[in-house]
Amino acid sequence: MPASNATSRFSDRVENYVRYRPGYPPGALQALQTQCRLAPDHVIADIASGTGIWSRMLLENGNPVFGVEPNTEMRQAGERLLAGFPNFTSVAGTAEATTLLDKSVDFVTAAQAAHWFDRERARREFLRILKPGGWLVLLWNERLTDSTAFLRAYEELLLTFGTDYRDVRHERTTDAVNEFFDPTPYQEQVFEMRQEFDYAGLEGRLLSSSYAPGPEHANHAPMLREMRCIFEAHAESGRVNFDYKTRVYFGRLK
Repeated sequence: MPASNATSRFSDRVENYVRYRPGYPPGALQALQTQCRLAPDHVIADIASGTGIWSRMLLENGNPVFGVEPNTEMRQAGERLLAGFPNFTSVAGTAEATTLLDKSVDFVTAAQAAHWFDRERARREFLRILKPGGWLVLLWNERLTDSTAFLRAYEELLLTFGTDYRDVRHERTTDAVNEFFDPTPYQEQVFEMRQEFDYAGLEGRLLSSSYAPGPEHANHAPMLREMRCIFEAHAESGRVNFDYKTRVYFGRLK
């Protein structure tokens, strides 16, 4: 996918992204503290930091964070939401050209984003900005698609109405992990997480996704009608659940 498209495709979804995208489980940060000896004084470059969901967890841990984000609307939202953290520095840059100094950070992280990167160029940039022996951390919230009748119906909705959903499904986001770390070894840890939605929340969560057709698209209204039917068929006490496996990959880059 062209880098320009990967950058711009979230521009009109910022507010839904802020309100309805999931965070990350505490275990993800704890894994880095235990396995990578992450300490509050470690400097972190959070690449494609977006609205700052993962950056916030790192800042709350005390870490100085460079939030590198190419999309203007997403970056401005992150600046607004993280304004209370003096250790946060917003950077207009990309995974392939962060603008950060050589050997300036202890960790490079990318949450829900690395599948958009030019892997060869991004890896070269990460090696440039990392201190010797620095860590690369890649995270994804992988929504389960077959664990409940509701999630099976929701997956079918996306396959039917999503603009390019087949091209960005989770199996396509995580199959390139080897390319970022190779030839160095890496570890994986997996954590469970859940979001609960009423109908308004479910609609907002759907419309935060880059593959959901927007209001101007012919599939938008039919998609929402079908989702209302799915919700009414599967909601319990007016709520439905998204279940996730949060996958955390980490290793030293050399």
